[in-house]
Amino acid sequence: MNAPLSPALDALGEHSVGAILAAAGRLRADEQEQILRRQRDTGLRFGEAAVELGLLTERDVGFAMARQFDYPVLQRGDSKVSMSVVAAYDPFSLQSEALRAVRSQLMLRWFDPAAGRKALAVVSPQEGEGRSWMAANLAVAFSQLGQRTLLIDADLRRPTLHRLFGLDGRNGLSALLLGRQVPDAIRGVPELRSLAILPAGAVPPNPQELLARPLFGQLMRQYAAGFDVVIVDTSPGEACADGLMVAARVRGVLMVARRNASRLAAVRRYAERLREAGAVLAGAVVSGD
Repeated sequence: MNAPLSPALDALGEHSVGAILAAAGRLRADEQEQILRRQRDTGLRFGEAAVELGLLTERDVGFAMARQFDYPVLQRGDSKVSMSVVAAYDPFSLQSEALRAVRSQLMLRWFDPAAGRKALAVVSPQEGEGRSWMAANLAVAFSQLGQRTLLIDADLRRPTLHRLFGLDGRNGLSALLLGRQVPDAIRGVPELRSLAILPAGAVPPNPQELLARPLFGQLMRQYAAGFDVVIVDTSPGEACADGLMVAARVRGVLMVARRNASRLAAVRRYAERLREAGAVLAGAVVSGD
């Protein structure tokens, strides 16, 4: 269920909801007039009158509220970011609410700038368990708090994040790990002002060796100093040891499993390997329906 309409709309000026939605192409001038007439007749708020008339959905009103409160969201059709990054498009959906709950738990259990805990690796034992989806959406959720957030694609075998965010994936982490200067390696996302992305870059023949280099640890320390939150996507743990290399340097890990797909024995086995590598299990989530 979407979030209820907020009484705060009154304080901000109800007509601004119509203006925001008109500018976004979601509301015509004649529809605004119908809503205003209904509002005068019933005393409802602008958004409530619009929903009652069937001219807007609560999702539309939620979009306007996000814009009013300077809460970064994307509009469908206006961005190259994949619609699967639900936290960026639909902040009042059930999925986004669940992501915020995960974010809150991680803030309580792991993230602590004073203790140097600013980075988190998202891991899973197998392919297709929702690891990259979780990393992408969590990074957006943290950026919506105003936290300067860096999302790193450290899956140097089958990188995904550049496609999710509509970015050119040719330059990125793999080039930096070779010691090359890549000024535009870290990219911003329009309208998500606090979010930056470091794609994996070109897929190398030796990903494990690159991630094992001291330079990766140096980069992580550099990024932790420059950002409030660093989220790192990884390769599946049973396929290779890349994720262990990342986890050993990031230290904090979020384990992702998929309902009705992940094997409990594999999750436990990978969790033990991560612990032996010196990583701390900050939390675990189950993805899927």
